[in-house]
Amino acid sequence: MIRNSLLVDSAMVLALILIGAVGYKLSPLLLPKADLFVQPDPGCDLHRAACTATLPEGGRLTFSLTPRPIPVAEPLDVEVILEGLGAEQVKVDFAGVEMSMGYNRPALRALTPYRHVGQATLPVCVTGRMLWQATVLVESGAQRIAVPFRFEAGH
Repeated sequence: MIRNSLLVDSAMVLALILIGAVGYKLSPLLLPKADLFVQPDPGCDLHRAACTATLPEGGRLTFSLTPRPIPVAEPLDVEVILEGLGAEQVKVDFAGVEMSMGYNRPALRALTPYRHVGQATLPVCVTGRMLWQATVLVESGAQRIAVPFRFEAGH
């Protein structure tokens, strides 16, 4: 009887360790890792124009979503232009600020190391208008930079 209880307890501890290890390995998919977080320049309104962020060491990132105003459930053209910094990879993580809308992180295609383009679609929120955060993730050398841009979209 004691031996069975010890076996069950050991199996439960092993299962918890395994769940923790899998969660740790998969966490970058859900929570983007970055070495540096940069805030966008004040007054950013992605519904009206591209937005910028001043990067360390004088670089600049410009982020654009079109068409404008930003629709939901329709293809969006996404563009990131870098000045003073080239990137091996650029992704944009679209996340609902107040409600999880699932994993939506398209990788952009590099036209040059300084210009990256792609497409994305925002899912429809049943509550109508929704606050979104599009975090631009730039991998440049050994450095990962994240720049979060917020906007509302919906009916």
